[in-house]
Amino acid sequence: MTTPEWLKPGIYGALLGAAFVGIVGFSWGGWMTGGSAEEMANKMAQEEVIAALVPFCLDMSRADNERIAKLAAIREASSFKRRDAVMETGWATTPGSDGPNRDLAQACVEGLDLDAS
Repeated sequence: MTTPEWLKPGIYGALLGAAFVGIVGFSWGGWMTGGSAEEMANKMAQEEVIAALVPFCLDMSRADNERIAKLAAIREASSFKRRDAVMETGWATTPGSDGPNRDLAQACVEGLDLDAS
């Protein structure tokens, strides 16, 4: 079967237009693949869970009998070791988990506002 000569430019234009729309859509249009969307959703969910658990961590710190000594140890630690110091206190360990959560410990350090007087 032969295609009419007048149909070829239309087919080529449609193919080039589809490719152009796809490239522009994924580059600047905000389109994304399912894998990218799932990765973004998981990251956002993790951040929201950590944000919801920060009050738990702060309440654990307020209820701790050795709070003053532990806060002093956290303050004495260098800024990049404070997360590990909070993890050692047990304040970043949620009920039912095996160990402390690093992201929760970092958020708890920020919530404790250690640099304030």
